[in-house]
Amino acid sequence: MKPLEGFRILEVAMYGFVPSAGAVLAEWGAEVIKIEHAVTGDPQRGLRRTGAFEVRGDPNPNWEHANRGKRSVGLDMSAPEGREVLYELVRRSDVFLTSFLPEHRRKFGIDVDDIRAVNPNIVYARGSALGPRGAESGRGGYDMTAFWARGGIAASLTPAGVEGMVPPPGPAFGDTISGTNLAGGITAALLKRERTGEPSIVDVSLLGSGVWSMGHGVALSVHLDKPMVPPPLGAHGSPTNPLSGLYATADRRYLSFVMMQPGKFWADVCKHIDRPELAQDPRFATGEQLAANTAAAVQILHEVIATRTLAEWSERFATLAGPWAPVQDSRQVADDAQVRANEYLVRAGELELVANPVQFDVTAPVIGPAPEFAAQTEEVLIELGLDWDRIIALKTAGAVT
Repeated sequence: MKPLEGFRILEVAMYGFVPSAGAVLAEWGAEVIKIEHAVTGDPQRGLRRTGAFEVRGDPNPNWEHANRGKRSVGLDMSAPEGREVLYELVRRSDVFLTSFLPEHRRKFGIDVDDIRAVNPNIVYARGSALGPRGAESGRGGYDMTAFWARGGIAASLTPAGVEGMVPPPGPAFGDTISGTNLAGGITAALLKRERTGEPSIVDVSLLGSGVWSMGHGVALSVHLDKPMVPPPLGAHGSPTNPLSGLYATADRRYLSFVMMQPGKFWADVCKHIDRPELAQDPRFATGEQLAANTAAAVQILHEVIATRTLAEWSERFATLAGPWAPVQDSRQVADDAQVRANEYLVRAGELELVANPVQFDVTAPVIGPAPEFAAQTEEVLIELGLDWDRIIALKTAGAVT
């Protein structure tokens, strides 16, 4: 049994952030019913170009990533008949999940008081750009603005002299991180309700998630009263630790060493690179000496690492005690044996998608593809007890699709 089996999530949300929370909850076992505009659906369905990538035809990873494993209902919430169907679903749900702005929540009758009037025990969860309080709480935003730019991440990564800012490494980067945060908050609220009977209002914002992601750096910056700045491009890494930095291989791939106690690992590294005599070199005999002679050690390691390919070093370093990793792009990640061994990519219909990072009982989630638009409308209406005459009337009125 999955942890959230038996719980129903009613999702009234668009684009990537909040729907990705619904995707995580679905992988954890919840039933997620996604409400989409009766005519246009979630605009994310139409996203075909992302940076240099263009997807033609279906399946479309731009849609599937945040919507796998759900059911879709096409509903016009502005019509009284459609809103009544929505409220019937609210009565039978454990969580109401939305990305709508305050103004639109009031307009469509889906704000906290509206939903709690129908179901006093429901957990009300909302994702926002800038949080539920403050002068800008009613403003919208995307992960590029609220998470990446405003949360301090972009400026902390952009080297001095570079025009503008370094962009996020991939689409929905902040959305996906923030969505996982929201899924965790919803799960905690469900646990509280199970123990106390009290439902919660759960808030997660892109800005809050961005600041949390930079939490260590922000704390240092506030304490020392100065911003974090990135090291120069091409720099080794630590100026006092030769075993914390990047080294290029013969095939122009990179190894990342992060051995925070160089004195502990130096001899083992020397053995693995076939230079055991370096362990006895007085310049590198202790951690203090390694720190004092980092430049010399780095030069030696650069020369040695450059003599073999990544594949050769990966084989040699399989028994290396200290932490290291190959620097991989998004395509190489998919071929990583450790990624595959842990099933961090799973099959969802015709696509392979990255699973949420939480596993239960050492088992990867089994997930289905994202739904076609309004594919489960009739199915869900029948579950609500509506007969065919009522369903046909709703369709004729345009209240459902």
